[in-house]
Amino acid sequence: MAGHGARSRSGGRPTLEEVAARAGVGRGTVSRVINGSPRVSDATRAAVEAAVAELGYVPNTAARALAANRTDAIALVVPEPETRFFAEPYFSEMLRGVGVALSDTEMQLLLIFAGSDRERRRLAQYLAAHRVDGVLLVSVHADDPLPDLLAQLEIPAVISGPRSDHETLPSVDSDNYGGGRSAVEHLIARGRTRIATITGRSDVYGAQRRVEGYRDALREAGREVDEDLIAAGDFTEEGGRRAMTRLLARRPDLDAVFAESDVMAAGARQVLREAGRRIPDDVALVGYDDSVIARHMDPPLTSVRQPIEEMGRAMTGLLLDEIANRRPPAPLVLATELVVRESS
Repeated sequence: MAGHGARSRSGGRPTLEEVAARAGVGRGTVSRVINGSPRVSDATRAAVEAAVAELGYVPNTAARALAANRTDAIALVVPEPETRFFAEPYFSEMLRGVGVALSDTEMQLLLIFAGSDRERRRLAQYLAAHRVDGVLLVSVHADDPLPDLLAQLEIPAVISGPRSDHETLPSVDSDNYGGGRSAVEHLIARGRTRIATITGRSDVYGAQRRVEGYRDALREAGREVDEDLIAAGDFTEEGGRRAMTRLLARRPDLDAVFAESDVMAAGARQVLREAGRRIPDDVALVGYDDSVIARHMDPPLTSVRQPIEEMGRAMTGLLLDEIANRRPPAPLVLATELVVRESS
């Protein structure tokens, strides 16, 4: 029997073909054994493993990736500061979904923050060098140059929620319009008459759609849309606090608030408490995301559930499909659902 790392007949490193010949099987069978496929009999697996050991064959993943012009890595790019990523449950759920979708593949996941101009420039250089096979882009603002850069570099990419009606990249989104609408319809059904909203960032398309849902639900119920009851937030707790303070100053008679994220709802609740308003007796409160924050709030928060983990899984599935087939998949919109708790 040849010693470890025996030279092949060609004098170089042993090849896959030589392992196949030694084991008396086809090249594809050797490949299946090396990649751990269950579709191989025990006897065949033993023969291939013996041949691998005798020849000292080492599968060369780097060479394989080069041959296919692949890096076997995708990047999850977050155009936000790191602090926001770790403070908001949205991102950790998204990451979990991506991880689940990649668990059965050989793909590595890189997490890249691009919250500052400097980070963006570094990322652009990294992507231009084609260090990844594809990119998942979450939390994208309307004026973000990254999606166009990806299109220019012809790097497969999937975006979490379109930037506008005219989005060119494949996207996975939840039904933001329907979610906003269901929140307000619920508050109207509960007999609330002066329903305020704290909006997300105006440069995020999903946030715009939630506001449209809010406005249409009021109009369809024969209510006028009172602009004094609409305050701009930014998806942060501090933003929720500031917006709630403005709303109470403008309309102290409000009896319901739809905060377009759970994090902002937490900020709004503090301000309402400090102002002596009881939830839900004086003011009903509804959030958005149905994150862990909603369940642990006091009282527990009614919230629009968007399937964030599922979105992460779906985005990854579309991206892997795009990498394999080199054609952009159709956009996907997932349903939302109102989860009613004590706050409303």
